[in-house]
Amino acid sequence: MLAAARSIALGLLLGLSGMDARAQMLDFEALDGWAEDDHRAALSVFLDTCDLLTDPDWRPVCRLAPQAMTSREAARSFFELLFRPVVIGEPPALFTGYYEPELPGSLTRTPRFLYPIHARPPEVQDGVQWLSRAEIQRSGVLRGRGLEVAWLDDPVEAFFLQVQGSGRIRLPDGRVLRVGYGGRNGHAYRSVGQEMVRRGIATRDQVSAQGIKAWVRANGAVGQDLLHHNPSYVFFRRLPDLPAEKGPIGAMGRSITTMRSIAVDPAFVTLGAPVWIEKEGRAPIRRLMIAQDTGGAIKGAQRADIFFGTGPDEGLAAGTLKDGGRLVVLLPIERAYALLPEG
Repeated sequence: MLAAARSIALGLLLGLSGMDARAQMLDFEALDGWAEDDHRAALSVFLDTCDLLTDPDWRPVCRLAPQAMTSREAARSFFELLFRPVVIGEPPALFTGYYEPELPGSLTRTPRFLYPIHARPPEVQDGVQWLSRAEIQRSGVLRGRGLEVAWLDDPVEAFFLQVQGSGRIRLPDGRVLRVGYGGRNGHAYRSVGQEMVRRGIATRDQVSAQGIKAWVRANGAVGQDLLHHNPSYVFFRRLPDLPAEKGPIGAMGRSITTMRSIAVDPAFVTLGAPVWIEKEGRAPIRRLMIAQDTGGAIKGAQRADIFFGTGPDEGLAAGTLKDGGRLVVLLPIERAYALLPEG
């Protein structure tokens, strides 16, 4: 009973749901590679969204944060003095990657550009389930309504643009159109890669974004039908005022930063919080990142999607990432100490 009561209390404190909250506070010395990171770079990204953290535990640290931008040492001291590392949930974590695609496209339908991405129709409401991906595409319910944001030349890339949630579309005249998340149809994301494993098409180790694309393209209508396994359908909006040097817009309404921003499950990790990443695998990562985004496939306390940047090389790196490790959230010191058992 005491353990259950503590779990509920922890959930209320962290803003979690249910009784899945388990936490362990660590010392900074327990973070592998902590001393070697560029804490000033992480602090700069933290400042991008710090003003959106209005909870009383966060306000004091956000007021002090700009003063720590003077050096890497000052930034490190800022985090060590005002935060404590907390492991929420039970490792191993699952780290994947995402990126901002850059794709050829057009503002109008042409013989080459036949596959539209759409703005959200007015009848689609947040939190209300609408038609599934298969129903949308087979019925033509979006056709002829002026909802086309842009047209692409590859239906598979149109699908994966929805998975990424944002992108750059290079128009025939050389201009680049930035598009961002504009809502979805209310259906939960379902993994096409997991469905390939279930059907025996590929093993778990073989599944990657590149592998899925290749199989779908090689299998015609059967490949397109596989994509319908994911009923979630994402809508887009144009972002004409987003500068080229800025990253895509994350869930907090601000640009995210290459290799410093991650997507998390906000049921477990506060958006805007610093998060220490210990990713294993072929290219280990030890880095302080900021939780500034979410994703339909990102569920659980020990789950994160690392933003790799823009372009095909970044897409290749992101699409093959599927590694374990540990995710450690940095919480304001008073909130972290409140997690300790009494006595």
